[in-house]
Amino acid sequence: MQNMTISEKTALLQKTLDDNKAEDIKVYDLVGKSSITDAVVIATATSTPHLRALSVAAERAMAEQAGEYCRVSGDPETAWMVLDYFDIMVHLFLADARAYYDIEETWQKAPAPAKPE
Repeated sequence: MQNMTISEKTALLQKTLDDNKAEDIKVYDLVGKSSITDAVVIATATSTPHLRALSVAAERAMAEQAGEYCRVSGDPETAWMVLDYFDIMVHLFLADARAYYDIEETWQKAPAPAKPE
C-alpha cells in the first residue's frame, strides 16, 4: 500500500468503475476550486444490484490499494450513493437519478484531469 496522490486515487477509482462496467464516468479536478473536496467522480450503474457492486468494488480498491476508507451515504434502493473519501467524493447513480439531480452542472466548469493510460 502506498501514499497515493489525488490523481492516482481518481485514476484508480476511474479504472475500477470502468472495469466493473460503470457508464459515463466523469472525473472533475477541484483542487483550489472547492473547499469541500479535491475531486469528484461521477458514474452511472445499470441496475440496483450493479449500483451496489460498483460501490463495493470502489470501496475494496481504495482500501486495498490506497489504504483509504470512506463514509457511505445512500443505498442502492435510493438510486444514488456517495462514497466520501474527504479529498475525493464518488457519486454513483442509476440513470434516471443522475439525469434528475444533474450534479454535473455544479462541476462542469472544473477541468477534468487526463485519463489514465
